[in-house]
Amino acid sequence: VYLLESGGGLVQAGGSLRLSCSVSGAPREDVTIGWFRQAPGREREGVSEVSRRDGKTFYLDSVKGRFTISSDNTQNMVFLQMDSLKPEDTAVYYCAAAHPPYARDGYAHLDEFEYSYWGQGTQVTVST
Repeated sequence: VYLLESGGGLVQAGGSLRLSCSVSGAPREDVTIGWFRQAPGREREGVSEVSRRDGKTFYLDSVKGRFTISSDNTQNMVFLQMDSLKPEDTAVYYCAAAHPPYARDGYAHLDEFEYSYWGQGTQVTVST
């Protein structure tokens, strides 16, 4: 599975960006696609994920109500719409893929150790 992110950039606080992840390499029907981010000096954290199996989504608490993950399975694309951006959202954003089985209840739960495939990342910078 190969993943390629796009859509990052520089935006003012309160603005929006839409990240795209192109998934290739014959992903399985039960793949989970997630978005992670890593800011300088901080650990990588899971932002959002969507299960291709049933469409269930998960979000990091700090982005709930501001970010929306969606997918177009016919095009093997996953999107992350980011609204009301804050300076603390500044990070490199990575797209990643995971396959079951998972450690608990059939979902990856934004656990990076469940993910086997990673994109190269795209920079998002939110200015004040």
